[in-house]
Amino acid sequence: MFSNNDEAAINKKLPKELLLRIFSFLDVVTLCRCAQVSRAWNVLALDGSNWQRIDLFDFQRDIEGRVVENISKRCGGFLRKLSLRGCLGVGDNALRTFAQNCRNIEVLNLNGCTKITDATCTSLSKFCSKLRHLDLASCTSITNLSLKALSEGCPLLEQLNISWCDQVTKDGIQALVRGCGGLKALFLKGCTQLEDEALKYIGAHCPELVTLNLQTCLQITDDGLITICRGCHKLQSLCASGCSNITDAILNALGQNCPRLRILEVARCSQLTDVGFTTLARNCHELEKMDLEECVQITDSTLIQLSIHCPRLQVLSLSHCELITDDGIRHLGNGACAHDRLEVIELDNCPLITDASLEHLKSCHSLERIELYDCQQITRAGIKRLR
Repeated sequence: MFSNNDEAAINKKLPKELLLRIFSFLDVVTLCRCAQVSRAWNVLALDGSNWQRIDLFDFQRDIEGRVVENISKRCGGFLRKLSLRGCLGVGDNALRTFAQNCRNIEVLNLNGCTKITDATCTSLSKFCSKLRHLDLASCTSITNLSLKALSEGCPLLEQLNISWCDQVTKDGIQALVRGCGGLKALFLKGCTQLEDEALKYIGAHCPELVTLNLQTCLQITDDGLITICRGCHKLQSLCASGCSNITDAILNALGQNCPRLRILEVARCSQLTDVGFTTLARNCHELEKMDLEECVQITDSTLIQLSIHCPRLQVLSLSHCELITDDGIRHLGNGACAHDRLEVIELDNCPLITDASLEHLKSCHSLERIELYDCQQITRAGIKRLR
């Protein structure tokens, strides 16, 4: 098969269409290797139809812009998905050529491409109207101008990640959502200039929103998040970790408006209490993952409510929740999620937890990981019995 003779049996017996179909299952590295086997295989391997999805992250990250330009010329309209994550050498000029050549692109990952500026989003807006997913995380030169461009030229956009693009303000969000009302996932982690006004625009214009990440958006308060809850009833995943101004009002709003909620991350939100989590648990029965690290006011009462009302719970972080005791873990171990759902429980720095909690968790047959750092009442003997 690997003969340099282009008249090898496989090339004579199988039609080109079938060979192309076989090549379509190969990854980037294998295609490049096949391209060196023979002239016939070079043509097959480099056929644009085999390059609809390209991820260079595990292949080569130190590529230059000309490589992206060559890829775009080779793939043309075939390319649907491209990841240049971590390619620090790729800039606006290469991506302009890419946008001009690959107008059917639907998924584009530029995470960590720090040379990218608003000019790239202008190019995407002009040429790539079919774009659905765009990742610009850590592209810190991105400003409101990029969001305005995307709004004008990429109306099908469903997922946008602009985490750590800390020049973005409410004006950019306002422009974005007015043209991209079909957004389903929005990642705004570390966008420290965002205020409640930005969330009000999202709540008013994005009824299809399923995922929202606001981690460390320190200016966010109850007012903005309540607007999200009231306008985005399909919300399934919310990360507000580090938004230390929020209170139980958020948990009440989620319980009243977002019954499909599956993931809630509110680490370091120290104003949240058992009262809010009781309302949440009684209304959001599909919860699967909860990060409550450093929610220092919660007690066993929250665990009791989760054990009763949240049978799908898989991952629960209670690290630094210093009021949790063995009794709360006992209820969790006897709860509906315990036998075949609960996979991870984090109990770091819970000083009241003892070996008794490990006994209560023996019934959790799906448990894969327990974290017990600095739980000084846990003994080696207790861990050995659990194993």
